[in-house]
Amino acid sequence: MRFLIPFSFIAASVALLGDEAGIRLESIEYPFEEEVFEFESQGQTLEMVYMDVSPAESDPKGTVLLLHGKNFSGAYFEDTADALVDAGFRVVIPDQIGFGKSSKPEHYQFTFEQLAHNTRELLESVGVEEVQVLGHSMGGMVATRFSLMFPDQVESLTLLNPIGLEDWAAQGVPYITIDQRYEGELAKTAEKIRAYQLESYYDGNWKEEYDPWVELLATFIESPEYPRMAWDQALTGDMVFTQPVVYEFGDLSMPTLLIIGQRDRTALGKNLVSDEARATLGNYPELGKKTAAAIPDSYLVELEGIGHLPHIEAFDRFIDPYLSFLQGVSEGDSSDQIGEAVSAAVAAEE
Repeated sequence: MRFLIPFSFIAASVALLGDEAGIRLESIEYPFEEEVFEFESQGQTLEMVYMDVSPAESDPKGTVLLLHGKNFSGAYFEDTADALVDAGFRVVIPDQIGFGKSSKPEHYQFTFEQLAHNTRELLESVGVEEVQVLGHSMGGMVATRFSLMFPDQVESLTLLNPIGLEDWAAQGVPYITIDQRYEGELAKTAEKIRAYQLESYYDGNWKEEYDPWVELLATFIESPEYPRMAWDQALTGDMVFTQPVVYEFGDLSMPTLLIIGQRDRTALGKNLVSDEARATLGNYPELGKKTAAAIPDSYLVELEGIGHLPHIEAFDRFIDPYLSFLQGVSEGDSSDQIGEAVSAAVAAEE
């Protein structure tokens, strides 16, 4: 018999799932109502699960699209979505194909263009023509590609500790084959996931509220179908490494906000290079400035002492400048007005 566990209790529930565990998170209930967009892609029928939340008592000021990272799903945007809805925005939060509750195809050509196209079709299906886009981590690469492909639909772009601010291959990181990535995915355990997040995301300081993001990934591993998902993860890892967006930041034409946790040092393959080379990779303080200089109409928020997940680790410091930016774009404020509002929000939190 299938049973549902509220999302807030994921951390306590994984050990109880047993045979109920699945690579579509069938036994996990998301924080908002789950909806399904069914579409045809690459000769097969796929399902993209998403959440679509709107203010209850007024017409929305606009729509915000939230795009998750590789080690996550849309569910980790719960607090962000609540704040956005309270501020009067409609929020659409998809799980990309291969992630979260969405389909895990056995055969799929993963490209950022394909994921962006899938996302646009989803938005069209729910009647959304224009969006303010936020992408976190890998979602930042998806968001950048989406914005480059469909600039007339993107009112603003926010990159929240995105990966892809540098070309790792050009920095000397060796190529890892898809088969090698697959073996690495199969070898994952809950303990390894926790250790990685502890070191890479939270600087050795673990808090109880981080537990769900380990347990969610551990749920996938419990499934007898996990090898299929592991293959998708290997393919998306290859996509991230071989399809850089860094060379096209100058082509972005919409207002763009960069929110960069300064402690972040995320970089694919840094474990494969020398100590000397590793020290040059994932330098987010430097990468944030370089990226802001490359994007024509951009604003940079630097969050000292914060790592790869500002919206989890330091929500208040993230949300205030983000809302100020969205409100300014929504109200048609000038570039100077938006910059001043964002700066004031940052100063208020310091």
